[in-house]
Amino acid sequence: MEHLIASLGHTAKTFASAEEFLESGCVQETSCLITDVQMPGMNGIALQDRLIADGCRMPVIVMSANSATTLRTRALDAGAVAFLVKPFDGELLVECLDAALGRCCQ
Repeated sequence: MEHLIASLGHTAKTFASAEEFLESGCVQETSCLITDVQMPGMNGIALQDRLIADGCRMPVIVMSANSATTLRTRALDAGAVAFLVKPFDGELLVECLDAALGRCCQ
């Protein structure tokens, strides 16, 4: 995924966990967050909630191997640009990323 995003001309940074991202100093400079629901420590939905509570309104794309409607609804109701169920096509991710970046750059 990092290589796909870089091939589009964007800078991509990866983190081993939500906590690592939050402590990285990169939060304020992040144009779009792509997060998985299932991660070590804080999950992707909790990360999205934390960013909102902290006043960060960056576009978020959530992905998961679990297609549970409750997860999708929670992420989208909190403002996620998309909820992608794995496996998904790289073109779908590109479309969602374009939409997310368009949202933040308007």
